Amino acid sequence: MIRTEILSPAGDLEKLKTAVAYGADAVYLSGKTFGLRTFSGNFTHEEMIEGIAYAHEHGVKCYVTMNIMAHETDLTILDNEILFVANEAKADAVIVSDAGIFRRVRKLAPNLEIHISTQASVTNSEGCMFWYEQGAKRVVLARELSLDQIREIKSKIPSDMTIECFVHGAMCVSYSGRCLLSNYYTGRSSNHGACAQPCRWGYYVDKQENVQTDSFIVEEKRLEDKLPIEEDSHGTYIFNSKDISMIDHVPELIRAGVDSFKLEGRIKGAFYTAAVTKAYREARDLFFEKKDDYVPDERWHEILDKIVHRDYATGFFYDDPGKNAQIVEDKSYNKPAFVVGVVEGFENGLYKVSQRNKVFKGDTINALVPKGYVEPFQIVELYNEDMEPIESTPHSKMIYYMKISSDAELPEMSFLSRDGDKDQGIKPQM
Repeated sequence: MIRTEILSPAGDLEKLKTAVAYGADAVYLSGKTFGLRTFSGNFTHEEMIEGIAYAHEHGVKCYVTMNIMAHETDLTILDNEILFVANEAKADAVIVSDAGIFRRVRKLAPNLEIHISTQASVTNSEGCMFWYEQGAKRVVLARELSLDQIREIKSKIPSDMTIECFVHGAMCVSYSGRCLLSNYYTGRSSNHGACAQPCRWGYYVDKQENVQTDSFIVEEKRLEDKLPIEEDSHGTYIFNSKDISMIDHVPELIRAGVDSFKLEGRIKGAFYTAAVTKAYREARDLFFEKKDDYVPDERWHEILDKIVHRDYATGFFYDDPGKNAQIVEDKSYNKPAFVVGVVEGFENGLYKVSQRNKVFKGDTINALVPKGYVEPFQIVELYNEDMEPIESTPHSKMIYYMKISSDAELPEMSFLSRDGDKDQGIKPQM
């Protein structure tokens, strides 16, 4: 078996470097245009050159998303972006869904590898073969496929064509992301990268008096827009899918022939990127080391439960997910850790930390480190940047120094968090 790739989200330069530190084999990112996540930080041309060079120095590949459904006006700047990504940024591949963009990439950068986005909704081997014959090297399969279907597809495509599947993160209520709710409510085009995620909003049922037909569903901030619907026992969050988590099924994914584990989350924060990359990298590595003696590590669940997420499910991998398995009852996030800092170094017996949320002297802290695990510890001493003793860290992104109660080693890019209290002004980290 070929060693399955861990493909991590890189919404900006910080997340790219985080993914590299926590074990990604490849990252996917976007420029300021043509990607389907315009609300992540994304990359200027200068940042893309820097980020891809950094990744390559560490043996990590970079795939640039150009997967919008292009309109005619997009074509006016398309060629320059393709040439930049191929020749200056030196990306390893582009991710494409639109046939017009595919055609221009093939013409202008014939040596640039092309991956077919999940937006193309490829659900069968013939679809894979169509794109292979056009020159694509990889297909990101639609999320609506089961493991059995993936296994069959893999058996019918050429050995030099790879398949990629989303294995962790947010699901979309519409077929492989082809949604028009955002356009309807806000005028922001989901297929142009500006999705407002209306499937995550709160809705209630407006039952019409003296009306014998259906009731109406109404978004809580858009009372004038009513959608006819019948309420049932599953509540009113009918669009709000659970998150995928396949951490318990890594061997099955590998044996089914999935060449790349895609981790969703370019909009989410660096802590999320670190956690999901670490968990799936360790699971992948352990499987290839142990094979039939593979036993999952319960600490992966602890890691994944601490990131901001919705209830986990296995999506379509085990056939139809069903209403009970897929639809959540509310829009709240689960079990967040409250990140209080990111380690930047070690000086004179103290850890140098960049603040993310307020922390107090004496707090018990959890640490997520790139390799291995660290037991919780207490902050024994706390200093500001001028090395003056302080009791807390009230200023956003301030540099502080701390002495801890253990001899644990906290390398750069370690994330410090606590099981906090929302009433203390601490915000959960994405």
